[in-house]
Amino acid sequence: MPRNVRCSLIQAANALAPDRPLQRIKQAMIDKHLGYIKQAAEAGAQIVCLQEIFYGPYFCAEQQTRWYDFTEAVPDGETTRLMQELARKHSMAIIVPVYEKEQEGLFYNTAAVIGRDGAYLGKYRKTHIPHVAPGFWEKFYFRPGNLGYPVFDLGFAKIGVYICYDRHFPEGARALGLNGAEIVFNPSATVAGLSEYLWKLEQPAHAVANGYFVGAINRVGTEAPWNIGEFYGTSYFCDPRGCIFAESPRDKDHVLTGDLNLDLIAEVRSTWQFFRDRRPDMYDSLVKA
Repeated sequence: MPRNVRCSLIQAANALAPDRPLQRIKQAMIDKHLGYIKQAAEAGAQIVCLQEIFYGPYFCAEQQTRWYDFTEAVPDGETTRLMQELARKHSMAIIVPVYEKEQEGLFYNTAAVIGRDGAYLGKYRKTHIPHVAPGFWEKFYFRPGNLGYPVFDLGFAKIGVYICYDRHFPEGARALGLNGAEIVFNPSATVAGLSEYLWKLEQPAHAVANGYFVGAINRVGTEAPWNIGEFYGTSYFCDPRGCIFAESPRDKDHVLTGDLNLDLIAEVRSTWQFFRDRRPDMYDSLVKA
């Protein structure tokens, strides 16, 4: 029988104006996602991935230190603990992107990975941090990730995480494949005028080059008062042949659920032996500063 894994991606618009108290903003988005997580569970999802820093607006559109108070510990923060409870309740692995506080003044853009039994399996920290005008001032908020490219064994699938701007860099995408990832999730926050022409090029290319599935997520809506552009949704699943086989709408909250036949990975890699035919002995210049 096919080795199918059912996965869900959740894209959502911000729930509360960013000038409201931070705890109320966070709670409003968590409350919204509780219903969507339940919807994914009722659809039979074994893995669900949330969007980049899912519990608020894309605050990197401004540079204000008040957002430092949006951070929390991983795995000991309230949001990770809540998601562990939900994972146990629904028997569903959850990828939880949050704003992580390692210690005072040391913050990361992080995704916690939780197994179907509620166990905390580890985290990925966003490696490549943009500082792009207008409105993507991420170096003000995040230190570059320092955990490498971990792959998390769920028992029924091996998954990796790559966050938003990371997707522009093929090196980490390759490292995830070499580390054994069968599915790579990319939770994002990106706007139409800046990146839409790349959205369905880069990640299908990573899927083809590395012979794995990709789950790409983007939030929706235009967030006042910054109005840096339209977060255009269109979250999707892509197979190892580069085929987008399930896609969310552009302009509304949506839970996208798809069946990923992991047997396709072996079939594709038996034809295209990209890992066998690599020449790492010739690549030294790529990692020289």
